[in-house]
Amino acid sequence: MAKKVKEVAREEKVSCADKFCPKHGEKPLKLRGRIFQGEVIKKFPKRAVISFERMFYVRKYERYEKRKTKIHARLPDCLKDKIDVGDTIRIAECRPISKMIHFVVIDKTSGGSDE
Repeated sequence: MAKKVKEVAREEKVSCADKFCPKHGEKPLKLRGRIFQGEVIKKFPKRAVISFERMFYVRKYERYEKRKTKIHARLPDCLKDKIDVGDTIRIAECRPISKMIHFVVIDKTSGGSDE
């Protein structure tokens, strides 16, 4: 009987020197809490700003209204070339990194040339 050899697909080593990267950092950021998906409206060197709509119930009128939420998220070095303004990305909550940043980008879901 021939033994089956399992081939393990190894991921390419990504050169990510960002210490706040949840996948490649020295001490990876622990993700916890909420996960959101939204559109990138601004992009900075180490930060992305996403926006998404949510429904809010107004008790007085017994109706719903649309509201927009804007969140700043840390953009790891390994994803900064893949993400552009207009793309849809997923972010996850982590410990506070700075005054405004409490989320980190996990991955790109759609948008641009990678749809």
